[in-house]
Amino acid sequence: MKTRKIPMRRCVGCMESKPKKELIRIVAAADGQLSIDATGKANGRGVYLCPNSRCFALAKKKRAISRSLEMEIPAQVSERIFEELKQYERTDS
Repeated sequence: MKTRKIPMRRCVGCMESKPKKELIRIVAAADGQLSIDATGKANGRGVYLCPNSRCFALAKKKRAISRSLEMEIPAQVSERIFEELKQYERTDS
């Protein structure tokens, strides 16, 4: 029996490739709304982050999310997203 291919994605914080299921997806919808996609299947352009505070801090410092999504993100929206990300944080990585 064939083994299934595991989809890999790159974290915009640490720039490491990891299995898609281990990462958190942030999606920008067509109308410009930014949100965290828990299912990984929402429509829109997405970026991925490791679920740890080190990667959150790196992504915030480098402005990696706005650069990867190719859109300007207001400071309020950015802060809201990083606050929401804290609930997905894992300490084992």
